Amino acid sequence: MTAKQELPSLGEERMSLKGLMGTRWNRGLALCSAFLSVFGILAPALAHNSDNGQGPTVNTVDGPVRGFTKNGVNVFLGIPYAAPPVGNLRWRPPAPAARHGLLDATHYADSCEVTELQSFGGPKSMSEDCLYINVFTANVHGGNHGKAMPVIVWIYGGGNVEGESNDYDGSKLATGGPLGTPTVVVTFNYRLGLFGYLSEQHLNAEHHIWGNYGIMDQQAALRWVQRNIRAFGGDPSRVALGGQSAGAVDTGANVLSPGSTGLFNRAIYQSSLPAFSGLPTSATALARGSAFATAVGCSSSACLRSLSAARILQIQGTAKGNAVDPILKQTYTVGPFVDGTVIPHQPETAFTTGQYNHMPTMAGTVADEANFGAAITEYFTGPPQVAITPDQYTASKSAAVLAAYPLSAYGNNPQVAADRAGTDPTKCQTLHVLNLWASKIPTYAYDFTYTKAPFNFPQMPNAYSPTGHFQALAYHTADIQFLFPNFSGGILGVNLDQDSGQPRELQGSEINLSDQLVAAWTNFAATGNPNGPGNLKWAQYRANTGPFLQQDIPTSVESVAQYRSNYKCDFWDSSLTYPTD
Repeated sequence: MTAKQELPSLGEERMSLKGLMGTRWNRGLALCSAFLSVFGILAPALAHNSDNGQGPTVNTVDGPVRGFTKNGVNVFLGIPYAAPPVGNLRWRPPAPAARHGLLDATHYADSCEVTELQSFGGPKSMSEDCLYINVFTANVHGGNHGKAMPVIVWIYGGGNVEGESNDYDGSKLATGGPLGTPTVVVTFNYRLGLFGYLSEQHLNAEHHIWGNYGIMDQQAALRWVQRNIRAFGGDPSRVALGGQSAGAVDTGANVLSPGSTGLFNRAIYQSSLPAFSGLPTSATALARGSAFATAVGCSSSACLRSLSAARILQIQGTAKGNAVDPILKQTYTVGPFVDGTVIPHQPETAFTTGQYNHMPTMAGTVADEANFGAAITEYFTGPPQVAITPDQYTASKSAAVLAAYPLSAYGNNPQVAADRAGTDPTKCQTLHVLNLWASKIPTYAYDFTYTKAPFNFPQMPNAYSPTGHFQALAYHTADIQFLFPNFSGGILGVNLDQDSGQPRELQGSEINLSDQLVAAWTNFAATGNPNGPGNLKWAQYRANTGPFLQQDIPTSVESVAQYRSNYKCDFWDSSLTYPTD
């Protein structure tokens, strides 16, 4: 069976480190460093005041929707952008949404089925009726003083196995903050895990596009934006697609996909570029999908579609990790993969040959990406939690890595040493991708290095740390709260000060940094350039030269030479591989 599929018209609706990194304590780190998209967390739902049915009303192509206004932002929640992918529509491309009468758009709709990666991530969703979109806009019917506003479409993170749009309050981005550009912000849910990414021979033989159903959902949402965003004050000719972690990986999948051509024209990547060192292949996806079908005892499409959502989630995995097939020694889930049609090529091939949707791009990672995976690993050792030990660190690393990252260089603190050994190769992969882009498209690169942002894990012990507890530093997901206020790890999560362990949100100079980043993101959506009056100065990235905008307090500039030294790229370059087709 060939991977190539027939693509409909737009109108229709690993990193290989050559054995250098170990496996023991790195079980959590490996997820972060190999895909940097495995983890996504939840935030409190957006609260609003009742408007007694007098909220703003907008006419979409499918019917009118009535939202609410909060703090000067008009909010419309839970608008269907595709038909519920239930029954015979499970594991098919998204179908058009039905027309409707006046829709109450004042509450989020159900999120898609999730496997929790954190115990405080909130209750699982069991709903397959989940393809809904949300809009945040500073005005409707004419936008800002009669001018259509730029648009940011945001894809949430979560490893393509968890997450939901409900976690992202787009209100601050919608206003542009005190320094930026008023912008229409769109968030939405898309199919996840085995519901969103499954290659199986019987499903694949049904004469429809198969496999990357989550990416197809995203394209359906983008088509909804093209048809409807003017009614919310947005400009369909200025659409930035972006996301963090898995959301950024999916942004890249859409940049690679012919099915997304013309649907957006700016791309924003937060903490995902190492995933572009190689996506799963069609053969890998089919092997995992076949193993899933065998595990549930199905040998037909009808059997697969008759499974309950609970049965599929049971096979998919639990909060501590996805189920592993005893024969393949791989998870059944696959995430976005190179199927030949939705995603035609490996990123390395596409970015080298230019076979992708060219557009201005803004991208970067945080300085301590691996600490999020390390926090998950330690969290699940308890309660009480137990920190990584020097012996565990030493046993999990090759001799070459131990020579480059000796414990003595990190105050004999194995958690910090493991953070650097786990993060640095991802930083060097990021540099590789940025250099490929810079020769073909306008590119703006950043390095988020602020180490004191509130953290949403409870304070955990580390006797080897000067503080006596886990050091989160500039951890994976730390930057989300600077764009989406109060993002805090979920319905049971609380943002905590890294030093005191007491609850707090952004404060003082952190709010100033948030204002600068919101301005950069909204200016970029407006013009393809993050610079604007009164905002920070961000120079365009040049291959092998830079600069990076160092997002810290205060912000600064970082050259490629400094970046390579900070993250030991001379050491890692010889071991990183970038698969081609």
